[in-house]
Amino acid sequence: MKLAMIGLGRMGMNMSKRLLKGGHQVIAYNRSPEKTNQLVEDGAIGAYSLSEVAEKLSSPRIVWMMLPAGQAVDDHILEFKDLLSPDDMVIDGGNTYYKDDIRRAKLLEEKGIRFMDAGVSGGIWGLQIGYCLMIGGEQETFKQLEPIFKALAPEEGYLYCGAAGAGHFVKMVHNGIEYGMMQAYGEGFEILEASEYAESLNYADVAHLWNQGSVVRSWLLELAEEAFRKDEKLSDIKGYVEDSGEGRWTIQQALETGVPAQVITLSLLRRFRSRQKDPFTDRVVAALRREFGGHAVVSAD
Repeated sequence: MKLAMIGLGRMGMNMSKRLLKGGHQVIAYNRSPEKTNQLVEDGAIGAYSLSEVAEKLSSPRIVWMMLPAGQAVDDHILEFKDLLSPDDMVIDGGNTYYKDDIRRAKLLEEKGIRFMDAGVSGGIWGLQIGYCLMIGGEQETFKQLEPIFKALAPEEGYLYCGAAGAGHFVKMVHNGIEYGMMQAYGEGFEILEASEYAESLNYADVAHLWNQGSVVRSWLLELAEEAFRKDEKLSDIKGYVEDSGEGRWTIQQALETGVPAQVITLSLLRRFRSRQKDPFTDRVVAALRREFGGHAVVSAD
């Protein structure tokens, strides 16, 4: 099939390469032309404006966007609404809030343009092993686009989840679970590091062991093993942890539906804590302990 890939960051670039290897034609567009040129060398057809993207596609045109969530997606949606025709298809594969999908699907529907949302998981390893795809939109459109999904995903690695927004909704919850899992692994290794056995333990070996039939085995543990092999104590990085927004959206959904998602919520709050140095909260607590109980405090430098 012939489709355009809009946004050639780490995900968009590798997804395009996998599609090319799968025999699909890719029209490549990126705001900075250097990445477009790079993908042209791998066999893509370059486009250097959104109007050129529309011109080089065949009807019904297929546009896959891999853009940062938020205004950038809205801006491109509005442009494609003018450039595309009825029965053309727009797929948002970025980390988008599912309620935005519902709004955008209605906006494009005004012109008869079909909208699909695709939650994509796989990171930098997707080019090699495939991407896990969670897809929302009209089922008929899903079936029409299925050859593309098959090329991107490993066997049994994609799923039609329901109407517009369903794909990103499932991906949102997936990422919320991911937050909790990573936090649990991090805390577990910290308990090991704080123990009397820390000197005799090799954490890469522990992670490898736990993946041999243990109930906590996972791909995340494989990645932990690789990280510990590179740097036994992870001394070359700081414990500063960002969040992409999907953990926040998962917690917001839990609040709206009355689901007590304690682990996911606390894992997000811990990420906030990782970005603080000498947080004011802790200074207040230390001061209160000093005031009511005369407990010692550590003086600021």
